[in-house]
Amino acid sequence: MKPLFSLNDKISCLADPIDPASISLRRDEATGVRRIGDREENVWLLPETTTLAAAGQQLLGDAERLHTPCDVITVDGDGTVTGWIPAQRLLAAYISISANQDILLRTLLDTLSEAITIVDTDNIVRYWNPAAEKIYEIDRSQVVGTRLDEHFASESIRLLDALTQGESVYRVYHVPRPDRHVLINAAPIRKEAEIIGAISIEQDITELVRLNDELAHTTAHLHNLQQEMSRFHPADDPFFPIKGHSSQIQSAIQSARKVAQTDATVLIDGESGVGKELFAQAIHQASRRRDQPFIAINCGAIPAALFESELFGYQGGAFTGAEKKGKPGKLELAHGGTLFLDEIGELPLELQVKLLRALQERQFYRVGGTEPITVNTRIISATNRNLEQMVAEGLFREDLYYRLNVFTLEIPPLRMRREDIPELVHIFLQEYAIAHEHPVPRITPEVMQALIDYSWPGNIRQLRNVIERLSILQEGGLIRYEQLPSAIKQQQETSYLHAPYAPSGEAAAPPLAAGVRGHSFAAQAAPAFAGFAPPAREESERERILAALERTYGNRKAAAELLGYSRGTLYNKMKKYGI
Repeated sequence: MKPLFSLNDKISCLADPIDPASISLRRDEATGVRRIGDREENVWLLPETTTLAAAGQQLLGDAERLHTPCDVITVDGDGTVTGWIPAQRLLAAYISISANQDILLRTLLDTLSEAITIVDTDNIVRYWNPAAEKIYEIDRSQVVGTRLDEHFASESIRLLDALTQGESVYRVYHVPRPDRHVLINAAPIRKEAEIIGAISIEQDITELVRLNDELAHTTAHLHNLQQEMSRFHPADDPFFPIKGHSSQIQSAIQSARKVAQTDATVLIDGESGVGKELFAQAIHQASRRRDQPFIAINCGAIPAALFESELFGYQGGAFTGAEKKGKPGKLELAHGGTLFLDEIGELPLELQVKLLRALQERQFYRVGGTEPITVNTRIISATNRNLEQMVAEGLFREDLYYRLNVFTLEIPPLRMRREDIPELVHIFLQEYAIAHEHPVPRITPEVMQALIDYSWPGNIRQLRNVIERLSILQEGGLIRYEQLPSAIKQQQETSYLHAPYAPSGEAAAPPLAAGVRGHSFAAQAAPAFAGFAPPAREESERERILAALERTYGNRKAAAELLGYSRGTLYNKMKKYGI
C-alpha cells in the first residue's frame, strides 16, 4: 500500500475485497454482527465513501468500541457489502498517517527560507527551524523544550500576544541584530475555539534593505548628477524621460525608437496612467518631424457635438458664435508634424468615418467649408480599451482600426515591471523634495515592499500621486507604513488572509520578536508576509527572478533571499523557466 498523508482519503483504500454471499450481517445503523460458520463477530459498518477522518471521529465517539476494537465492513449506497478492513490495519493506518504528516510538516518547515517558531500553551518552544537558527544564531537544541522568554525579552515577543490574547500581527518590522532585518507575522493556532499554541514566521529582508539603501544612495547621486548636467547640456535623448530598466519597458522603448524613424501610423496600447502620451511625444521628437508641431487631442474629453470642429476646424460664419475668420482644426495645425489622438476608442462612430476619409485621402474640409485642405500629418493614436472587441461589437469601425493599427506599441502596466518601482519611487521622492523644498525623505523597507506588492491599477500616474502624498505626510524625514493609502494596505492584508499556510483558517501566521521599544526602527504593523503572497503569473514570476538575479549580480543565494524562496526552490524555478 502506498504511504498515506491525508485523513481525507476514503476508507475503501484500506479494504480487502469480500464476497457478500460469504457472510451474513445482523445490523443496526452503524454496527452489526458477522457470522462466519458457527462463529459470530462484532463489526463496524461504514459507507465505503467515508473518509478516514470521519471514521476516526465516529470511533472516538463510541466509547464502548474503544474497549472492544473490531473490524470494519464497508457498504455501498444500497447497503451491499463491498469490503473488509481488519481493526489492526485501520489502527496502523492512523499511526502511519500521523507519522507521515509529521515528517511532511517538518520537511516543509525545514525547507522554507523563513524562520519558523512554534510554541505550546505554556510558551514552550516545540519547533525551531534551520532558518531561525541562522537569523537568531541560536542552535535548535538550545531552544526546543525551553520557554521562549528565556531567550528573548517578554515584552518583545509577539507570540505571547497570539498565545494569551488570540491576536494576530502582520509584517511587524524588527531588527533582531544590527546586521539583520526581519518582518514578523504571528498568529494563534486554534483547534475549534481553543488556542493550543502559536506560530510565528520571520522573513529575512536584510538583502532587500541593503539593496534599497544602495539604490536610494545611487539614485539620489544619479539624480543630482543629471540635474547638474541638464544645466549645461539638456538630455538630447527623446526617450530620456521614460524611466525604468526592466526588460518589458526597455523592449517597448526599443520598438518605439525603431518606428520613430519612419512615418508609419502608430497605435499605442496600454492601461490608463502607463505614459502613452509620453511615448507619443518621444516618438515625435525622435522622428524627422521633430521640428514641426506635436498636437494632442483627447477624444474622450471633447463633447461629440464639438469634436468635428476641433479636429477639422470650421469656416468663418459656419455656425452661430463662430469666429468670422474661421479656425483651423487640430489636424490642420499638425501639418508637417504629428497629431496624437488619445483615447481613440471614445471617438463617435459618425466621426470615425470622416477621420478615416481624411487619413486615406490626406485631405478634408473644414466645417462649413467648400475648399479641400491637404495635410501631411503623422497620426499616433492611443487607447486603453480593447479595440478588437469593440470592432466585433460594432462600436469601432474595422477599416479605421486597420488604418490606425499599422504598428502597435504595447506599454506594460506597472504591475508587470515591479522591478522598476524602487527606481521610480526614489526619482519621484527627489522631485517632490525639490518642489517642497525639504530633504529627500527615507522610506522604510516595509513601505517599499508594500509599494512593490501593490497591483497599481492607475500605474505610473497613481504611483506618482501616492509618492507626492507620502512626501507631504512624512515626519522627521521618514515615510512610515501607516502613512500609506488604505487601498495599498488593504490589498496586502487581504492577500495574507488567503495565504496557503494559514493555520486552521486563520490569517497567515508568523514571527517572533517585535521591534525594540525606543529603537529608531519602531515596530510598525503591516499587512501580511511577502513569502505567502498568491503565486503570480508565470511571465511575471520569470521576470521577477531575472530582476533579482540582475540586482544581486548573479548571486543565487542572495537572489533567493530577496525573492523569499529557498535556494532549492529558486533552482527549480530557474530550470522551469529556462534561466
